[in-house]
Amino acid sequence: MTITRLQKHYENITRPDLVTSFMYKNPMEIPKLEKISIHMMLKQAIHDKKHIETALFALELITGQKATYVYAKKSISSFQLRKGMIIGCRVTLRKDRMYSFLDNLITTVLPRLRDFHGLSPKSFDGAGNYSFGLKDCLVFPEIEAHYDLFDQTYGMDIHIVTSAKTNREARILLSSLQFPFQ
Repeated sequence: MTITRLQKHYENITRPDLVTSFMYKNPMEIPKLEKISIHMMLKQAIHDKKHIETALFALELITGQKATYVYAKKSISSFQLRKGMIIGCRVTLRKDRMYSFLDNLITTVLPRLRDFHGLSPKSFDGAGNYSFGLKDCLVFPEIEAHYDLFDQTYGMDIHIVTSAKTNREARILLSSLQFPFQ
């Protein structure tokens, strides 16, 4: 088990900062990152299965973990969607892969985005979790070697789940991990 730069930062800097900010008495109260879920939903997958395979490959390259399909839960005739059709793919990252993905996202990917001025601090859900989307997965450096396989861009939703009880705790946790808020 290798410890990433972000894990060391969490243990040595973030945890003591959180203890002094919120005066936790029990070390189990200190908020931490639990998991990161990444979703790609593709409306093109209904008509062409090649899109879903390409998106699945991109997600596996980006995360270093096997992705799974997302199936439609019910039929919607106006979208030409039937129950059980593949409509996207997803990955859930935990522990070392979660920290290495987040480190790559913060230090490499987000600064590469065009007209990036920070992430919105309004995207917390009230329970200490944060969500945001990227319009283009091609900004990840893992994709560059396989750039010719992608004939279009694929967006993704990233959900960061923490053990924080409030949005304020979660924001301080993510800010301490050098998350680029506006």
